[in-house]
Amino acid sequence: MDSKEDRMTSSGSDTDMQETHRWRIDDGRSNIDPEKADDTVDAPSSEGGEETEEPTTTQTEQAALATTIAPALPADAPAAPAAGGIPDGGLRAWLQVLGSWVIMVETFGLVNTFGVYQTFYETDLLVGKKGGSATEIAWVGSLQVALLLIGGVIAGPLYDAGYFIYLIASGLFLIVFGLFMTSLCTEYWQIILAQGLTVGLGMGLSFTPSNAILAQYFHKKRALAIGISSSGSPLAGIVFPILFSRVQPHIGSAWATRIIAFILLGLAIVPIVFMRPRVAPSHARRALIDTSAFKELPYMAMVIGNCLVFMCVFVPFFFIQLFGERRGIGDNDFSPFYLVTMLNVGSVFGRILPNAIAQRYGSINLILVCTVVSSILLFGWMGIVSESAGATALNGAGSTYLAGTIVFSLLYGLFSGGIVSLIASVIMGLTKDMSRVGTRMGMTFFATGIACLIGPPIAGSILGDGFSNTKWMGMIGFAATSVTLGTVSFFVTRYGVWRENKKIVA
Repeated sequence: MDSKEDRMTSSGSDTDMQETHRWRIDDGRSNIDPEKADDTVDAPSSEGGEETEEPTTTQTEQAALATTIAPALPADAPAAPAAGGIPDGGLRAWLQVLGSWVIMVETFGLVNTFGVYQTFYETDLLVGKKGGSATEIAWVGSLQVALLLIGGVIAGPLYDAGYFIYLIASGLFLIVFGLFMTSLCTEYWQIILAQGLTVGLGMGLSFTPSNAILAQYFHKKRALAIGISSSGSPLAGIVFPILFSRVQPHIGSAWATRIIAFILLGLAIVPIVFMRPRVAPSHARRALIDTSAFKELPYMAMVIGNCLVFMCVFVPFFFIQLFGERRGIGDNDFSPFYLVTMLNVGSVFGRILPNAIAQRYGSINLILVCTVVSSILLFGWMGIVSESAGATALNGAGSTYLAGTIVFSLLYGLFSGGIVSLIASVIMGLTKDMSRVGTRMGMTFFATGIACLIGPPIAGSILGDGFSNTKWMGMIGFAATSVTLGTVSFFVTRYGVWRENKKIVA
């Protein structure tokens, strides 16, 4: 009798160990913190009602258990994905990339398009009205960028808590609604509320979750996936400025803006239908701030560098069309508004190529290359400004500098695009606990958003009406210095990572 009970107890213990091991395998596919696993699983109990501690296993014992249990699994059961259950590919994973691509069109794509609105408001709609100066108009674009990034401090923890689809749907609604309201605006305060505040809030709710979800589907190919999704913004920056500039003289700015809004409305169907988190949320209450991040030198240096770089990285996107018009840079076949398009053409390659290369050489290394070259190019733009000092739209001398300005635009778009697309991958790489990636992104983007809010208006205040060569030099010098200081801070991040792991690739 005792022997029979011993066999039953042994069988029950084996079953419990099998169930425990299966739970551990499934845990790689869920969002449950492994450190809390022992508290989550009920310990096996004996017939006498006494609780028995759950057996602990080393990696070797777990491997042996897996070998023992394997025959009990169905023969046609799918193999566990690599990297802790992350698929790193497949139809569903690439559909997330497609959805993220659409959201990049509707967020940073509109930011990259703002240059045509800056010029239109300054030279047409708001001429002689309150809010018609370059500085005041720049507040609209900077408010968009700031809210896009600052919104992450709210959207990040909500994403971690499982509210992904609600964030995406509400964010896309506000973007489209804000654009339709922008089409009705005739005064500066109306533009601030519609194009700045409403569209910016929508961007803030949708941008961070659309980036963070890619970490659930990609590990080795994460940088490439982020790069492909990021290519949506420069493609929008190519199409929308040309569309607006071509149709606005014929049907007016209101309907030109509505056409863009209708395009975004149709595209919004893709992320709402296809984008879904792969793992269940923890439902744990998340803090808005991860205090452990303040103790990490690489992360803090990255945040400071990101703020300095993003404060001025979009300055050419806001003001290069105005520069072309004031200096008469163009000819019969090339209008100055194409300069914004050239920036975005370069940015298409900048969103994909650096991320593809980062798979081999590391995201931090590549973002350093991009920031160094971007700062050099901004100083190079000062040379174009200096050489074209006597050119105006009236004397036609600006066409001499067309080739140089196009080359600057393409190259700056390439390397600044690399900065924008790599930063999410850098944040993920510096985050040891991926369950906190949403919070870390929110913290980073909040600080960066404050910098984006003040950068373009400061640049616009230095520039004035755009006729003074000295003021052009001062504005570009301000932008170039800010990006250079940010580059120095990124070098500190790279040193901190090297000090921790002594790896060249990071």
